[in-house]
Amino acid sequence: MGKLLSLKLKIWRQRNNKEKGFFKTYHVNNISPNSSFLETLDFLNNQIICNEIKKESSPIAFDHDCREGICGMCSLYINGRPHGPDNLITTCQLHMRNFRDGETIYVEPWRAKPFPIIKDLIVDRSSFDRIMISGGYISVNTSGNPIDGNMIPISKDIADKAFDASICIGCGACVVACKNRSAMLFVSAKVSQFSLLPQGKIERKRRVLNMVNKMDEEGFGSCTNTKACEAECPKGISTEYISFMNKEYIRSFTI
Repeated sequence: MGKLLSLKLKIWRQRNNKEKGFFKTYHVNNISPNSSFLETLDFLNNQIICNEIKKESSPIAFDHDCREGICGMCSLYINGRPHGPDNLITTCQLHMRNFRDGETIYVEPWRAKPFPIIKDLIVDRSSFDRIMISGGYISVNTSGNPIDGNMIPISKDIADKAFDASICIGCGACVVACKNRSAMLFVSAKVSQFSLLPQGKIERKRRVLNMVNKMDEEGFGSCTNTKACEAECPKGISTEYISFMNKEYIRSFTI
């Protein structure tokens, strides 16, 4: 099991996006190194709810859902790094054995204008939803006599590329890792997963135009070409998809 940890947590508290936020210090003890980071926050919230922490009126608000690294809801800055001090994981997959006994840990929400703070560690990522609505779909007849997807021959190379793009969970780590707060990796992954496959060819040109235009409209910055997005992506999505999207964007203006 390992030695139990005692930690100092400096957690961002902010009632809403109209008020100023601040770091508040909490001390947690007897934390198992095998517990997840979210379980540690649960432990702290339980102390708050049970009035074990004086002068604390409300538990810490943070997003979570699957706790299996699939949904991307658990996104947090931990010690200045998206999802914390490990690679290819989400916050819910981060274990406390990555921290030293007595360590001070800073916990913050995503810092990006298109992701306004709702409360404490929760941000509004509906800008990603609006980008998807603008073009992240394919035209398929799902009533009457739909075509079996397995009947359409697709080379393994193309299928693998489309699958690798499709594993993007939309967590936003790529945005907050970028100094310009660019959403290029997210958008390029979504454009690519559809445009590479035969089922996505119908909307191919208007998809990339609509999604890129919507990305700009939402206030995301331009690509910095530093590959910070790829380095911090919990799914390891390659910046090669950004190159693919740029080519798709140029091609969309041709007849």
